[in-house]
Amino acid sequence: MNAGDSAQGFALVAFTAIVTVTLMLCVVSGPDSENLEEFYTGYARFSPLRNGLAIAGDYISAATVLGTGGVVALAGYDGIVLAVATSLSLALLMAVLAEPLRGSGRFTLGDVLARGTPERSVRLATAAVTLVALLPLMLVQLASCGDLVAFVLGFDDSVARTVCIVALGLLMMGYAAMGGMQGTASVQILKMIVLIVSGLAVSALVLRRFDYDVGTLLRAAADRSLAPGLYLRPGLQFGTGSYPRLDMIGTTVTLVLGAACLPHITMRLYGARSAPQVRRAMAWAVSLVAVSVLIVVVCAVGAAALLGGRAIRAVDPQGDSAFLLAARAAVEPGPGLAGNLLLTGVTTALFLTLLASVAGMILACAGTLAHDVFAPRTSAAPPPRQEIRIARAAALGVGCAAVALAVPVQHRNLHALSMLSMSVGASVIAPALLYSLLWRRFDRTGLLWTLVGGTASVLICFPATSLVSGTPQAALPGVDVNWLPLATTGAITVPLGFALGWLGSVLPRRHDRVPEPAGRAPAVAGARIES
Repeated sequence: MNAGDSAQGFALVAFTAIVTVTLMLCVVSGPDSENLEEFYTGYARFSPLRNGLAIAGDYISAATVLGTGGVVALAGYDGIVLAVATSLSLALLMAVLAEPLRGSGRFTLGDVLARGTPERSVRLATAAVTLVALLPLMLVQLASCGDLVAFVLGFDDSVARTVCIVALGLLMMGYAAMGGMQGTASVQILKMIVLIVSGLAVSALVLRRFDYDVGTLLRAAADRSLAPGLYLRPGLQFGTGSYPRLDMIGTTVTLVLGAACLPHITMRLYGARSAPQVRRAMAWAVSLVAVSVLIVVVCAVGAAALLGGRAIRAVDPQGDSAFLLAARAAVEPGPGLAGNLLLTGVTTALFLTLLASVAGMILACAGTLAHDVFAPRTSAAPPPRQEIRIARAAALGVGCAAVALAVPVQHRNLHALSMLSMSVGASVIAPALLYSLLWRRFDRTGLLWTLVGGTASVLICFPATSLVSGTPQAALPGVDVNWLPLATTGAITVPLGFALGWLGSVLPRRHDRVPEPAGRAPAVAGARIES
């Protein structure tokens, strides 16, 4: 058996073992069929460290490990800025929103935003925003899953990739439906441990190849990149438009505000037992995310330095395989048993990253459909057993829709879908949460203007960006509707989202104000809520 066959054999055994172990975790830690608290917030019984691992696991998705890693490998400086913005986003959530979110909602984002507004319109709008924000990101994870398994196991044809996407999609639906929040949290914890341990090992091997000199590593990456003179300067990723600096600012703001405000992240904070527990869990999560992002940057730059930009792009035009390619290059020549074990650990970490992230997103979407859309249809709340059945059916429905959409987009530039989710998070969910939790004058009209108007602005502007059309690297390279000279919409839609919420609340009329919740934090960063 040659080295390639040996690595594939190890990977196949690892995939089988991981599927078995994670399914057992979900079954063992799954909720009681009549306990809503266990289904939605069973993780609340975890220690701060375990909660921190689960939050970091939800936060570190394929968009971070694969997408951001690919931008770092191919675009250098611009990708490193994106990675730093990713870390800052969770730190911002910890400083401003983590404690106010504790106890402000019961299970879903709809509970937080509609806590003083019983009208069904708010919950329906919030459910729609949750789906719009998370569905594109689910497509990224699912399509990346198919690519990863096909790449590692040596599948070349699109039929095999499609089979991988469908099979893995069914597996992720099972995680969400059987395990609930506690089951998916257990998978996230396992994922973070494997990702950090294997990533630190690969990072150490990469740095050893350059005598642990970061400057030498960066210079080697720049010399072997597609644009040696620009790799360590801004502009490779966001310099194609007419306003490259505005583009970079808008993209950074989008990531900082949007990434940590996505519903599958914030829902882990609602059921925390106390404010000190939230602070400790978030401290762990921020630290773990910072380490993970540093690992991604080192491995991606290492891939560029060891293989070169042309070799990376030949394998994957978007560079999403940079992390795995860095691991393979770091253990060569002749990986041997130790090298094969390390490569298996890396592929297992990536596989878990994709599986766990999608399961959490499916659960967030299923929860909002069951709790915000179907449950409030009558004046009396449905029995817990019935709502859990609805949530599990919704998980299957959302998962099937995601799989059906992931198959046709698997060969597209998925970075556009990731940025669409982040844009909705930054332009809609972030202003809605900040205003709801920190501004006493914010009312139902301002909330609906933010949710509906902000989402509409993103959906109108985003198709006109260069990420979608007008360039060879766009999601639709054969189409040109690029009337907006930017790569992302953040510079326009983020200020607009905040402006709509403010205008809707201050225009002269009879205010239908959202009552101030018990324990509302003062409108300052780092403000504490007493438990």
